[in-house]
Amino acid sequence: MSETQEPENGTTGENGSNVPAPRDQGPEIIGVRKGMFGARNGGDTSGYGGLVRTVALPGATGRPYGSYFDEVADELEGALEEQDLVPENAIEKTVVDRGELTFHIAREHLVRVARTLRDDPALRFELCTGVSGVHFPEDKGRELHAVYHLRSLTHGRIVRLEVSVPDSDPHVPSLVSVYPTNDWHERETYDFFGLVFDGHPALTRIMMPDDWQGFPQRKDYPLGGIPIEYKGAQIPAPDQRRSYS
Repeated sequence: MSETQEPENGTTGENGSNVPAPRDQGPEIIGVRKGMFGARNGGDTSGYGGLVRTVALPGATGRPYGSYFDEVADELEGALEEQDLVPENAIEKTVVDRGELTFHIAREHLVRVARTLRDDPALRFELCTGVSGVHFPEDKGRELHAVYHLRSLTHGRIVRLEVSVPDSDPHVPSLVSVYPTNDWHERETYDFFGLVFDGHPALTRIMMPDDWQGFPQRKDYPLGGIPIEYKGAQIPAPDQRRSYS
């Protein structure tokens, strides 16, 4: 990297060193897990049953973000203001973590933010490579997360959008009208996580049978299974062998 190039992430200090972007908030602790693999009641034979680990999400990052992240954030906030939308109402927090820039977006403003990122000449995030579902049962009131990966072919940049909703109201606006290639990605995320993408042209299961009950990639989904017989011995189904957290 030449002296005139910007670092990929972090900020440049007075001595020219690349330092991590400062944080205004510490990690958000959403839960505590015990053991290595989640087995309880004597089922964990790994020797790590006494481990106690916190489940944490990265907190908001303070400016400067470093790399091209500040320019993208400035352009996005300015473009939203031009539409008479207060940026703080749409962007709940901005996180720089592991070299990635993530805007946490209020779901009612998701479509407008995505369209702005796509159409503004200074942004031009023309491609959405899909939406991923994440389930944090401990993250009360926002257990389900939808994560979008956007790429600017014009400027050679990458950002992420993240929307959080509760299990009790798993609705997120569809982005198919902005990024048509999200059609099947939203169907897959609905199929496995139960996120309902309002406005999707045909939100039906894509992998599981139409009459399948539940959403198999949620972390509270039962393991299921059937007993098997091995050399005359009966082995219980997986969900009956151990108790999992």
